Amino acid sequence: MSNILFVGPQGSGKGTQAKRVAAVEGIPHISTGDIFRAAIAEQTPLGREVQPFLDSGSLVPDELTIGLIRERLQQPDTVTGFVLDGFPRNMAQAGALDEMLDAIDRPLDIVFEFALSDELALERCLGRAIEEGRTDDTPEMIARRLGTYHEQTEPIVQHYRAAGRLVVIHAERSIDEVNAELSAALAQATA
Repeated sequence: MSNILFVGPQGSGKGTQAKRVAAVEGIPHISTGDIFRAAIAEQTPLGREVQPFLDSGSLVPDELTIGLIRERLQQPDTVTGFVLDGFPRNMAQAGALDEMLDAIDRPLDIVFEFALSDELALERCLGRAIEEGRTDDTPEMIARRLGTYHEQTEPIVQHYRAAGRLVVIHAERSIDEVNAELSAALAQATA
């Protein structure tokens, strides 16, 4: 069983690596960003509620995101583990996640921090915007989200470091190099 969390700035490759690790481990990849974007595309009530936040580069309110994750972690496919990507994004969400996982006796096994410079994150996001046609990846929005990451999300890195679960991944390298580092760290953590 592997309960894995990926933390890092946008453009660090979290989503790409989360999908790979989830496939190898046979566990679901849970991405709040993917869930929110799908809800927006489908014009669901959730999508209409979160769209203004995503359009402005703001975080979706904690109560919405926490409820979404609580519901998702109760699904049967998460019993053998999961890869969380994009949650938690602040200390309130980290506390809520810790409480959720404690309540079901399934703590995080490992937390990967994807370390990447803002310059490279910006470059990658702009490339992704062109490649995937993502309208939320403008230079202004990327800069705003990076600022939010540094202000609100980076403190949770220290939270998980203090808990002894944090492994830093050097995300500036190629997809395959990052995946090799991740696989080795995961093998060591679950041995």
